[in-house]
Amino acid sequence: MKVEVIEKLTVLITSAFGLVAALAWNDTVKAIFTKLFEAPNTIPAMLIYSMLITIVAVVITIVMGRAANKAKRHLRKKKK
Repeated sequence: MKVEVIEKLTVLITSAFGLVAALAWNDTVKAIFTKLFEAPNTIPAMLIYSMLITIVAVVITIVMGRAANKAKRHLRKKKK
């Protein structure tokens, strides 16, 4: 049970730091959009920002998923 608690805490702490990093990047990207668009709070600018972030998140998720699967396959081959 102790190992399970440590594993869950590791996931929780990692997720928390991921959220903090995401919020920091969110502020950074918003600042960039503020420089690019004179009125960053307009609906078109907000839509472009939201679409861009969504596309980046999807691409990164796909790339990370493929990398994880490749690592799993490599580990399985190594065990055999």
